Amino acid sequence: MSEPTAPEGDTEISNSNAQASQEAARLGRAYHAQPNVNIIVDSCADFSPEVVRSLGVDVVSFSFVMDGEEHTDDFWQSMSPHDFYERMRQGSTATTSAVTPGQYLEVFEAAAKKGVPTVYLSFTRGLSSSIEAARQAAEMLRESHPDFELYVVDNLCPSAAAELLAIEAVHQAGNGLSAKELAEWAEEARYYIQGYFTLENFDALARGGRIPPAAATVGGKLDIKPELSYDLKGALTLNGMCRGRKKALRAIVADFKANRLDDEDLGGTPLPVAIVSADADKDAQWLADQLRREPGCSDMPIIFSSVSPVIGAHVGPGMVACVFWGKDRRENLSLADRLARKVRGK
Repeated sequence: MSEPTAPEGDTEISNSNAQASQEAARLGRAYHAQPNVNIIVDSCADFSPEVVRSLGVDVVSFSFVMDGEEHTDDFWQSMSPHDFYERMRQGSTATTSAVTPGQYLEVFEAAAKKGVPTVYLSFTRGLSSSIEAARQAAEMLRESHPDFELYVVDNLCPSAAAELLAIEAVHQAGNGLSAKELAEWAEEARYYIQGYFTLENFDALARGGRIPPAAATVGGKLDIKPELSYDLKGALTLNGMCRGRKKALRAIVADFKANRLDDEDLGGTPLPVAIVSADADKDAQWLADQLRREPGCSDMPIIFSSVSPVIGAHVGPGMVACVFWGKDRRENLSLADRLARKVRGK
């Protein structure tokens, strides 16, 4: 297998995202032709800007502070991914905070004025407390608009996994699902999105208190690269440790092979794969090339996007992830966890 240092893939990435935005536009038109549901997402879904514009969904924009200056996560309109991550490489830090109930209330009140039943696919509770603010705002809205239908759904899947969920939610809304049906669909569908990623180093995780600084130092000296995923609550989970970047990327390919669904399982309709990176386009293109070498994947639609500043603040430059529709993640639970879920009636 070749080294993960593919030639510049800007043209391939641009062409792939153009195709993805065309398909998103088709789904968006069908969704807007159905006035029965309004969909709200947030910027932590790490959308490709072309895709989110084509879908035409409402967006809650998170914010971040870098070097004392507050910014809005505007899908890289005000700052390029390279500029953001290069500043981190040079020692700048970025911090984030949860969206407030008041901010959510403004968004929900605007939705209520439209009068269309609404579903908000929220950034997972596993990584942010924002969903609690959204639920508080929803309760406040119900006091003033008791007849308005509003559903707040924890997407349980961070970054571009939430992008894939939103794309298919738009598709289902376009097919005629009501807001209640769409919320129920999302609460089940979210378990079928698999995501695997690696980081360039542990520095950002150490700064955020997710691992001890000493562990980050040792990992750097030994060239240890983590391969991570997320659990059923949407929180980060460690899959394994790899010696070197190449092995970590190969581990992502192996997990794709082990957990993807083929076209027959998907009803004959290929669903998109998302590859997201934090200013690591070469490795993202290498990963895409490897996935397309797998049987039945040569024409697989791939959406490329950049890790948003909000998530990037916690993972740092160099993150590369592959996200795809796959096997039910609940099947990977241990026996003890399955029994616990059964007892709880889940």
